[in-house]
Amino acid sequence: MKVLKFGGTSVANAQNILLAENIIKKESLQDRIIVVVSALHSVTDSLIKAAEYASLKDENYTPIIKDLEEKHLDLVKELIPISAQSSWLSFVKKHFNDIEDIYNGIFVLGEFTDKIKDRITSYGEFLPSNIIAAKLQFEGLDCLWMNSADQIRTDNNFTHAKVNFDATEENLKKFIADHNNQIIVAPGFIAKDQNGNATTLGRGGSDYTAAIIAAAVSVEELQIWTDVNGMMTADPRLVSNAKPIPEISYHEAMELSHFGAKVLYPPSIQPVMAKNIDLKIKNTFDPDAYGTLVSHTLNNSVDEKHQIAAGVSNMSHIALLTLEGSGMVGIPGISAKLFQCLSFEKINVILITQGSSEHSITIAVNEKEVFHAENIVNSAFGDDIKLHRIAPVKIETGLSIVALVGENMKNRSGISAKMFGCLGNNGINIRAIAQGSSERNISIVISEKDTKKAVNILHEEFFETEIKQVHLYLCGTGNVGSKLVEQIFEQNEYLRENNLINLRIAGLSNSRKMYFSDQGISENEYSSWIEKGIEASANSFAGEIISRNLRNSVFIDVTASSSVPEVYEDLLKRSINIVACNKIAASSDFDIYKKLKNTARNHNCRFYFETNVGAGLPVIGTINDLIKSGDKITSIQAVLSGTLNFVFNNYDGSRTFSEVVAQAQKEGYTEPDPRLDLTGTDVARKILILAREAGYPLQFEDIENESFLPSECLHGSVENFYEKLTEYEDHFKNLLNEAQKNGNILKYTAEFKDGKAKVGLQHVAPDSDLYHLYGKDNIVIFKTLRYSEQPLVVKGAGAGAEVTASGVFADIIRSV
Repeated sequence: MKVLKFGGTSVANAQNILLAENIIKKESLQDRIIVVVSALHSVTDSLIKAAEYASLKDENYTPIIKDLEEKHLDLVKELIPISAQSSWLSFVKKHFNDIEDIYNGIFVLGEFTDKIKDRITSYGEFLPSNIIAAKLQFEGLDCLWMNSADQIRTDNNFTHAKVNFDATEENLKKFIADHNNQIIVAPGFIAKDQNGNATTLGRGGSDYTAAIIAAAVSVEELQIWTDVNGMMTADPRLVSNAKPIPEISYHEAMELSHFGAKVLYPPSIQPVMAKNIDLKIKNTFDPDAYGTLVSHTLNNSVDEKHQIAAGVSNMSHIALLTLEGSGMVGIPGISAKLFQCLSFEKINVILITQGSSEHSITIAVNEKEVFHAENIVNSAFGDDIKLHRIAPVKIETGLSIVALVGENMKNRSGISAKMFGCLGNNGINIRAIAQGSSERNISIVISEKDTKKAVNILHEEFFETEIKQVHLYLCGTGNVGSKLVEQIFEQNEYLRENNLINLRIAGLSNSRKMYFSDQGISENEYSSWIEKGIEASANSFAGEIISRNLRNSVFIDVTASSSVPEVYEDLLKRSINIVACNKIAASSDFDIYKKLKNTARNHNCRFYFETNVGAGLPVIGTINDLIKSGDKITSIQAVLSGTLNFVFNNYDGSRTFSEVVAQAQKEGYTEPDPRLDLTGTDVARKILILAREAGYPLQFEDIENESFLPSECLHGSVENFYEKLTEYEDHFKNLLNEAQKNGNILKYTAEFKDGKAKVGLQHVAPDSDLYHLYGKDNIVIFKTLRYSEQPLVVKGAGAGAEVTASGVFADIIRSV
């Protein structure tokens, strides 16, 4: 024999009931079955809502009852043959007349007790179970309707009645023995006390009804038919990659259902668990799917391959209540007193944690009950509080519990470290931790706003380790930004296959517009994102990133804006990695630079800015590796501007200096205003950054800058600038001739030595390492304690959107 329970969505309407009927027919061919039926979808809520209206003298209860009556009448019309509809329509009308009488009484008395609530909500299951049984009978099936309320005996704790299992088991065994029908249909949720008053088993009690019946008559299997393919590794509303769990132990199922896995009602597991009855969770809308088997006897070979964790579960609207004080240390009975006073007021304690110092006890309760709990506990410990032995209760609201559950976590070292490590790397602050000696559940309390992020992080870490989802937020979509996006789209498949990383461009912003997509902006969307975007600013872009709170987030700044670096600190404090092509932050006031570096370290995230110097060349990374390994930088000699190197490599007197600069701008080697490159400011910032990364606390004002541009070239518009360059052509030709006179060439260089740095135009001799530097190439020559005689040289292309974008891309990969 089997018991099949169909939930609210499975019997939401006639169409769904017909699907359930097909399942019932198929199962009844193999075994006798008992079918437990829930109320139609949302009916129980509507019955309660109408009663609340009536108790407030609000006549809006009347249309709600009329709508419910029509809903059940329509069900009869759709399921019962026309020839038999009259009697069943009368059946529904008769019971709704009784329901209306009860509601009219509530309206007159203005009273809505738990006893009345149980009576009216019992109709929710009573009516559809009768109609479904009739439908099966008219189909020619050997079917009988059983009133669960006549069989299941409880106390009179209305709305949460406690079952008398001995009396219930005796009743059910007798009924099943006396009736040999192949199919028995019964309403869930409802019962009666010893005086015949209607009681209910609590919300979700139809599962419990099914389990009570299954245990009482010792069936072979209990099947829970719902609208998902079994228990999931996480809530699919939070985790898009949540997967069905094929097999799970009773203990794991109990832990997951307690902490919010909605597929099962926690008490429903207990009766079948005690009798070692297999429980299967199946999908009414996909009956061929395997579902989830909950059992004591899992296949050992399967279990050995089973993942470490079975699932991640969560529970929202949690509050913490902490009792602490020196008067608690070593005093027996404190915990008992705390739990007793809460128990007396029927406040459920969800989680408990206490340090070995005994100085404090922290418990988690439902947020709705926390202030009541606070008053109760403060009252119970009033004398100790007056004498300052114990402090008044501290409460913290706006929290949730996230639990990692799995039998295979037992005796496996490193599980907690892995769990807390991945959460910490994403800026999730843990307020409380609880783990039982069974080791099958590690529960944490976190801020409710971090719930989705935390569940996704844990699910990815324990169930999706093959692919890491990385969310990118790109600020700046000009030359470098556009090239970076192209490279990401081109390389993403390779990264998925070889590096197990999936890059999602989750947000884009320029100076005017911004656009977001948590699932990732596709290549097609990218071409038209500006049209869909909303008004943007650096603060609004950063604020939206923080509010979305996605795991493995990277903020990428490829602007030259001075306002964008102002949001870095807030992002780092939320453990959002930053990759900056923008060199303003790293070359700003030393205290700001140091603060950003420390913030990144303190919040366990990355702040990378390799492309601040030398585009895609590994310059800063080389310095960092040298310093980490114990070396010390003694001097740096460099050509750090691909733009200036291009200009002076191409300026040979055959064309004007103005024409060469214009060519550099046309080919994308300069800023929109070339003066930013030609004044040497950019080079000064770069040598400043290198000196700081080498461990020297320099300020920008400490850099000696010998400008080669006449002061008149620095004023006016870009057009004026080019006019002045033409006007001062003789000046530039003289600079070239002076160098060539001695067989030298012009290079704009940067130098750091003895704690001092300078930049300027130099004559470079043929025997210099800087001489053979062509096109837009950069070179950096390091002398260190270890590289004192033969320097360490980094050389290559130092300008251009393509190589700069590739350098940013490399920083992104390093950051995750």
